[in-house]
Amino acid sequence: MTDAQVRNERADQLVKAAEALFAAEVMSHSGHANLSARLDDDDFLLTPGFVRGLRPENLATVSLDGQVRAGRLQSVSAEITAMHSTVYRIRPQVGAIIHTHSPAATAFAVAHRPLPCRTEPMLRFGQAEDVPVVPWGPRGSDVSVRGIAEVLERRPTTAAVLLANHGLLVFGPDPAATAHLLVAIEESAEAELAAAAIGGAVDFPEGAVEAVRAAVARVAS
Repeated sequence: MTDAQVRNERADQLVKAAEALFAAEVMSHSGHANLSARLDDDDFLLTPGFVRGLRPENLATVSLDGQVRAGRLQSVSAEITAMHSTVYRIRPQVGAIIHTHSPAATAFAVAHRPLPCRTEPMLRFGQAEDVPVVPWGPRGSDVSVRGIAEVLERRPTTAAVLLANHGLLVFGPDPAATAHLLVAIEESAEAELAAAAIGGAVDFPEGAVEAVRAAVARVAS
């Protein structure tokens, strides 16, 4: 594909992912979020500062060193370019990143509590471990970005992190898969909070991860 075709395809994927998040009702009241998709080794597409009613032409092209190559970013998104570029640098297999203030997941972030993997959708969509918490730092600051980098290096298989006192950051191979995982994480957080009222959630039995992976492999074969 040409560069223009890749850009158009990724832009359409990001728009559909944003629509899917609103349809699943996992967004905060404000609807605040930022989404990105990798274009190549050097650039990614980033939402401009809003995602409700997002259109492909609204997206900006940003380099991994933070330069806006095409389009425009509002200051609210310009602040977080380093957050996205850091994840892309550390995880070369990542093709998309989504940050939201999803209410239940954000409750765990505010409590500085890792979110356990105790629901099968969360496990199936790529987070077969607890979602770790990144220590708080001002939004988009070096402190915040370094904290994300340190957690990703310490936890090489996690596909999501909770940003303390802030929200949720999820990453995956493409926008659709990343959105699916984000929804699964938010639903799992809701279930954890509800289970606390009736005695608390219970871990999967031993061998559950392997059993689910085997089931997925059988269907895919």
